[in-house]
Amino acid sequence: MLIEEHILTLFRRNCQYTLTYWSVFFSFGLSIAFLGPTILDLKCQTGSTLQEITWVFFSQQLCLLIGTSTGGVFTKTLFRALIALFFSSLIISVVFAIIPLCYNVLLLAVAMAVSGLAMGIIDTIANIQLVSIYKKDSAIFLQALHFFIGLGALVSPLIADPFISEHCLASNSTENATEIIHHFRSSFRSPVIHTENSPNSEPVEEKANVAYAFWIMALINLPVPIAVFVLMYQEKLLPFCPNSTPRLLDKDELAMETKAPEGTEMSEPDDTGFHHAGHGNIFSCCMNGSLSGLPVTFFGIHILGSMVLFMTEGIMGVYAGFVYTYAVSAPMLLHSKMAAYLNCIFWAAVTAGRLVSIPLSYRFRPVHLLGMNLAGVIVTLLLLLILYTNRVFLFVGTTLLGLFISSVFPCLVAYTEDILEYRGCATTVLVTTAGMGEMTLQVLVGSLIQKKGTYSFLVCGLVIGCLGFVFFLSVVLCNRIHRNLTGASKKAAMVEAPPAPAPPASEKTAPEQKVAVIQTESIKCDSG
Repeated sequence: MLIEEHILTLFRRNCQYTLTYWSVFFSFGLSIAFLGPTILDLKCQTGSTLQEITWVFFSQQLCLLIGTSTGGVFTKTLFRALIALFFSSLIISVVFAIIPLCYNVLLLAVAMAVSGLAMGIIDTIANIQLVSIYKKDSAIFLQALHFFIGLGALVSPLIADPFISEHCLASNSTENATEIIHHFRSSFRSPVIHTENSPNSEPVEEKANVAYAFWIMALINLPVPIAVFVLMYQEKLLPFCPNSTPRLLDKDELAMETKAPEGTEMSEPDDTGFHHAGHGNIFSCCMNGSLSGLPVTFFGIHILGSMVLFMTEGIMGVYAGFVYTYAVSAPMLLHSKMAAYLNCIFWAAVTAGRLVSIPLSYRFRPVHLLGMNLAGVIVTLLLLLILYTNRVFLFVGTTLLGLFISSVFPCLVAYTEDILEYRGCATTVLVTTAGMGEMTLQVLVGSLIQKKGTYSFLVCGLVIGCLGFVFFLSVVLCNRIHRNLTGASKKAAMVEAPPAPAPPASEKTAPEQKVAVIQTESIKCDSG
């Protein structure tokens, strides 16, 4: 059978939860990649400079990081998690609806920041909830979760493209093309927005149609909060509905939910019957008193695993943000329309890679997939660096990079949570650090490109990839040390435990007494 029966049973029992979290991440992917192609339209709408619009996107990324850092606080109970998902997904629709009405750059920055905060909360809660539901079987479901991000990011430019204005140009036709690429977002780049080299350097007065794109996005996102609300209603978690007492699990489900592996302790269920496995926001994780007696390798796995995602998510953001700039500059000098398709190819490869990783994560251990993917990232970036004048390999390398880097995040989350036996704060820490890497490395690499040229884009990517692989090897080594330490502590606990008292001689079992009677009768027969 392709998938084991117990995994299918888990999915059937948690089908509505899983599909709801997947749909939320599809909306998350739409939100991430939708804003990039509309950057020049928003610039004209607010009457601001390109640099000001760039910092507006940075404000959204910063608030997304804050949301991922604090989102774990809503996972204490199932009701909190679902109500946070409901309001966050609803806020995203509201923000997209009002963005066309923001004619001031400050108002636009506030709207983007609120949207980023909601997206960050969604990011943390959905990852933690799936890990809490499926635990050791979470790898395949995390792969599917992140596949929906790529799917949403692939679909969103198709929605925006018909409504993007071709005449909303920069006021200065000699403006550096590097400034056109906003350095703080991982997004698509539409062929119609890079028109700085057009003979017509003055903006043309034209009614902006991009507002319809944002309103369509708001409508597409509306089914997500509705789905979360329906889930809360069916689980009877709404306090204002009659008979809102949460349903009880039947005996079989309760036995499966509460069954824990030998030698591990289950977390106490909350008032909804949901086991949250010790996850919370990143600050509560650091101040958790129960972590005081753990070995140093426990914290080392958190730190080293976070650094792996810091590097790999940074590469993903850097490549998606700057590959267009690299392609239209010397020595490539691709046409702007052809270069713009590189982002679509990259995100399509990420989506396909996550789809392929779903069955692979069932057949192979996460650590093996991580090793192959990280090695593939380094080799691809090295070949791109060597063949830096080959236009064909730029498209091939973009595809390979997207395929290899696509499943690093879900594999690493599943791997670290498995090491830590689902009692740490790995998911919260990893999601937060990934956001930090995506934001920080884009800023640093963008500064280097402006000072040293576009060739430094690939050099930085290769260096970051090598650092990520070194941190991954450190995680594997730390895991072995951690297993030795925890295994030795368990053996010591068994040695220190007092031996079970031997039963009294009079308390013999029935078979022993029967053997004794037979032996006595045989002795009597021999003596007779």
